[in-house]
Parts: sequence; C-alpha cells; structure tokens
Amino acid sequence: MWIEIGHFAAILAFLLAITQAGAALVGVTLARPAWVRVGMRAAFLIFALLTLAGGTLEYAFLSHDFSVRYVAEHASLELPVFYLATALWGGHEGSLLLWAWLLALYNAMTVWRHWSTHARSMPWILVILGTVLTGFLILILFLSSPFDRLIPPPANGRDLNPLLQDPGMVFHPPFLYMGYVGFAIPYAFAMAALIVGQTSEEWILATRRWTLFAWLSLTVGIVFGGYWAYYELGWGGYWAWDPVENASFMPWLTATAFLHSVMVQERRGIFKTWNIFLIITTFALSLLGTFLVRSGVLSSVHAFASDPQRGVYILLFMSVVLLFSFGTLVLRSNLLRTEIHLESNLSKEAAFLFNNLLLVVASLTVLLGTLYPLAVETLSNAKVSVGAPYYNKIFIPILLGTLLLMGISPLLAWRRTTGSRLHRLLPLPLLLGLGGIGTAFWFQVSHPYGWIALILLCFIMGTHLLDVVHGVTARRAARAKTAGAAPLPLWAALLQLFSRNKRRYGGLTVHLGIVVMSVGFIGSGLFQQERDLLLSPGDSVTLGSWTLTLESVGKAAKHNWTALEAVVRAEREGESVLLRPQKRSYGKMSQPTTEAAIHTTWREDLYIVLGDTVKENTWNFRIYRNPLIVWIWWGTGLMAFGALFAMLQGRRPS
Repeated sequence: MWIEIGHFAAILAFLLAITQAGAALVGVTLARPAWVRVGMRAAFLIFALLTLAGGTLEYAFLSHDFSVRYVAEHASLELPVFYLATALWGGHEGSLLLWAWLLALYNAMTVWRHWSTHARSMPWILVILGTVLTGFLILILFLSSPFDRLIPPPANGRDLNPLLQDPGMVFHPPFLYMGYVGFAIPYAFAMAALIVGQTSEEWILATRRWTLFAWLSLTVGIVFGGYWAYYELGWGGYWAWDPVENASFMPWLTATAFLHSVMVQERRGIFKTWNIFLIITTFALSLLGTFLVRSGVLSSVHAFASDPQRGVYILLFMSVVLLFSFGTLVLRSNLLRTEIHLESNLSKEAAFLFNNLLLVVASLTVLLGTLYPLAVETLSNAKVSVGAPYYNKIFIPILLGTLLLMGISPLLAWRRTTGSRLHRLLPLPLLLGLGGIGTAFWFQVSHPYGWIALILLCFIMGTHLLDVVHGVTARRAARAKTAGAAPLPLWAALLQLFSRNKRRYGGLTVHLGIVVMSVGFIGSGLFQQERDLLLSPGDSVTLGSWTLTLESVGKAAKHNWTALEAVVRAEREGESVLLRPQKRSYGKMSQPTTEAAIHTTWREDLYIVLGDTVKENTWNFRIYRNPLIVWIWWGTGLMAFGALFAMLQGRRPS
C-alpha cells in the first residue's frame, strides 16, 4: 500500500509541476500576480510530495518489500542495512527519483530565498524550473518508474551490484547529483534575466552561492568517484577517461570557466553574452551526463541502464532545452551589448578570458573523445575506442596553459598592467619558479611535462604568496596612517585580510588545493612502480624501499560475502604493517570483486591486489607503489575548504 501512496504522490507532484510552470506563465503574461503565487505554492507542495514518494520507496527497501520490482532488482535479505538504505539510488529509476527530489528541493529553496528580492524574474524562474521538473517526472513516471509491482513477489531479491556495496556508493552519486542539479538554479536565473531584459549583474550576485555550491558538490563527487575507483577496481589508478567519468568532468570545466568569467562581468560589466553561454552550456552538459549514463549507449562500469526509449526521450528533452536556451540568447543578444571593451591583453580580465578559452577547449576535447566512438558505431557499426593517449596528448598542454594563467593572474591589474608593476612583482615568483628546476633535479624528473609542471607550480606558489604579503602590508600601512593608532599585529592583519574578502582568498585557497593535487598527479603519474608476480606463502619481494612477504592466504567472510584473503607483511626501515587484499564473492552474484589493500603515507601508497590462483599454493599478485597520491585527496580537501570559505562572502566584498 505504501508504494502506491508514493506513486500517487509522484503523480500529484507531476501535475503540480505543470501547474507551477503554467500558472506562473499565465500570471506573468496576463499580469495576474495571484496566478504567480499559485506557482510559488506549488513549488513547496512538489517538494513535500516527492519527499513522500522517496520515503515510501526507502521504506520498501528497509522492509524488504520484494513485491516492488525496483527493490527486488537491487536488494536482498542478506544486504546490510547500510547499503539497503542507499540502494535507493543503486539503479537508474531510483537515481532519477533522487535527481528529481533534489531539483524539487532547490526549486523550493529558490522560491523561499528569492521570492521578495527578485519579484520581476521569479515568474520566469518558476516557469523554467517547473518545466525542467515536469520533464524529469515524465521520465520517472512513464519510462523509468521505481513504483512498479512484481506479482507474484519473489522470496528474495537479486541483490545490489557488488561494486556498489561500498561506502563510495553513499557519497559519490548524491554529490554528483547535487552538482548537476545545482546548475539548474543559475541557469534559470540567467534565462529569466534574459527574458525580462535585466542585463545587469543582479542575476550573477543572486546565484553566486548557488553556483559555488554546485561546483563544490560536483568537485567532491568527481574526486569521490576517483577514490572509489582507486581502491575498489584494483587497477592502481584513479582516472581512466571512462566516458561516464568524462560526462561529469565536462560540466565541471565549463562551470569553472563560468566562475572566473562572472568576476569580470561584476567588475567591468563585460562578457555578458559569454557568461550566459557558459551557464547554458554547463546545464546542457549536466543533462548530457544524464543521457549518457541512463540511455545505455555507453559501455562502462558506471552505466547501469539500457533502454533506447528512455535515451531517445532524454535526447529530445535536452534538444528542447538547447533550442529554447540558445534561441532566447540569440533573440535577446542585442540587450547584452556593451560599450565597454577589453582595453589590454595584459590585464586581469584578459587572463580570465584566455583561461576561459582553454577550459572550453578542454571541455570540447573531452566531448569529442566521448562522442566520437558513439558516432562511428552509429554510422558504420564499427567499434572504436578513444583512450588515455588521446586525452593526455591534447589535455596536458591545456592544463599547463591553465596553470600558467593561474600563476600570472594575481600579478595583473584590471584594465591594463604597466611594465613597472610587473618589474616590481615578478622577481620573487620567477625565483621560486626557478626553484622548480632544482626540485625536478632532486626528484630525477625526466619528462618535459614534469619539469614544466614543477616550475609552474612553484611560480604559482610565489604569485599567490606575494598577493597575500601585499594585502597584509596594505592593511598594516592603512592602520599606521591612522593618527595615534598602534601598529596592527601581523596575525590580526592576516585575519582581517581573509575575513573581509572571503571570495578572493577562498579562491586562492582553491588554487592552493589545485597545486597540491597537481603534486599528486605528477608523483603518481611519473613515478608509479608496478610489478606482476607469483607468490607462495613465505615468498618475499622488494618494491622501492619496501620488502613484502606473503604470510598466508585463507578464507574470510562478513555480511553477504565470502573472500579469499591474503596476509602480506610490508617492512621498511623499522616500519612493519600487515596488508590484507581480498577477492570477494557475493552470494547472488557470480562476478568476483577485488578489494585492494592500501597502506598510505604522505610520501606514497603501497597498493596490493590479489589475483587468481595459478596453481596449488601459488597466487598471482599485482603490487603498485604510487608516490604522493594522497596529495590528490588532500588537495581536494583544500579546494572544498576554499569554496566553502568563498561562499561566506556577502554580495559585495567589505
């Protein structure tokens, strides 16, 4: 009965989504505020109803109601409660319901937060968000319903995919969806501003935190996915340029460009058309990610849906969004013209523009590599693959160019930069950049990209440090000019500097996180060591400074799995640890899964994978030494902290 209540709630939410869009459209067209208020109230009811719908499906999982087809396909009596609760988004139907619920939540929050401050734009925001919600609810109710019954119900379910029975399942999909769906809000504001003719920066100021939150969520979701793949798939890496990984990376690139570009519009009043183009593209790429994952056109460890009908619908829906968005942009482009122009190529706004171009080219590169195999297969039935060599050949130079601009930007002034300014500011960063050469020699880096990257990272550290030093000096000098004022302590000046411009220094912290991540990329990319070998109990092997001894191989079991587990002792300079790699088998799934054993230090990861039995008492092992890989996860933490700190900034810097 409960699942029918949830199904009915979802149907009501669908009807109210139509009401939200339709009533708001009638209200704004006929100048009837009462109709717009109907759309506003519908937004809150939609969220309540979809919360009820999701709650009934969650209850079906927790109560093992296998008469619900979706529960029977993604749960079992043996599945631990931890994964039973999160199996809601373990398949495409439930994950789409989570997507719609998040959109309903953001929709209600937008109305609650901006109803009185954006009265002119709000009707169109309601129309746009209501239409998007309607589109997703059509998909859920008519093409991917999680509420279907299974008669007669089985005694037990099929169980959750073993790869999804992992803590990564709890965090990775929700964070990705929070990012994807979050871009719907700045998109709706941008389109509403375009429709009503508000070409000022108001829509950007209103959505700054929304955009930062969506970008932060997508960033964390992507890195969670990389970490999950790192320890779960047993291949020693964290990013394989998988098409579905690419689907999340493309909107991240254009959203990063958008976050930089809007600062120029706020400060100088230019790039208006470009910014709307970027947010439309970001939202469209978020929809493309949905199409790629849910349509079944991709073969990937991430893609768990195969339904051409659903794929055609999502493609048509995305086409309508693109046609409406870019059509409106073209029709209203005359409102975005400005007499202000770029005054010099040696200016902060020019650096942001070049940064934007590189990020967009990077996104196009990934898009081409992702869609080209699909196009070839569709047109000729031939199968081709685009792997890491293509992406690395094109993407690494783009990344290095982006790092160069990241380092130069703090040195540049708005409008134009004088030679005297560069002469005054450049020496210290250049000196630190040259220190990157010494670092390359010290670590015996031989690849040219490694050299360039280390020089650029040291240069970035120099320019960002110089920016902070000048800010602190200016604060102390301003205090010293006040008659009778005591000198401002260094710590107080630093605290004042950061607290009064959280957005600027939050951004610098994000850049610092990127530097730390890049160190991890260089270390793990250029210095990874790998060995494939056969071991019997008592055998030892050396990898780097580690001596590894296989002590035993035996059985292990927990919850709904059994495993073959090896015990490997790793010793180095008085340090001794036990590592337990496993090869797991789940009761209802014939495909075994790999559980790598990882010992992490700040310098490196020791990564051991247990393979197949070769002969009696002998097993295949794959062992990796991944230098500095933990710096990638640390860098992500710094990026997240910087983004959160920037979100604390008010509408204007103090």
